[in-house]
Amino acid sequence: MAQAGVPFDKRLKRIVRRHDKMANGVVRTVGSDGLIVARPRSYTPRFPLKGILLLVVVGFLFKGFLFAGMGAETYNSRVGLLLQGSTVEKVGAWFLQADPATVYIGETISSVLPQS
Repeated sequence: MAQAGVPFDKRLKRIVRRHDKMANGVVRTVGSDGLIVARPRSYTPRFPLKGILLLVVVGFLFKGFLFAGMGAETYNSRVGLLLQGSTVEKVGAWFLQADPATVYIGETISSVLPQS
């Protein structure tokens, strides 16, 4: 009599596992026999590529505005001061160093904006 409950318990565990997977949603399909079957939607985590790309673009624009507002000499001297600081300041200086994209964006911004 104890053996009679084993297949039921296995089936019950399988049903509960499948039900837990359906927390992400279900996909309903109609089989060849006309029966509608609900299957759990597969969850595939996506890498936030658009968000990271937007962050990089905004970062370059920020650096370009700083470069245009301060001028090349002042900007580079301030980045040089950051290089002499703590580890966090050195990392910030590495990110803020004047690269070709920053120089191009800064020159474009300074040609568009009026000088005071």
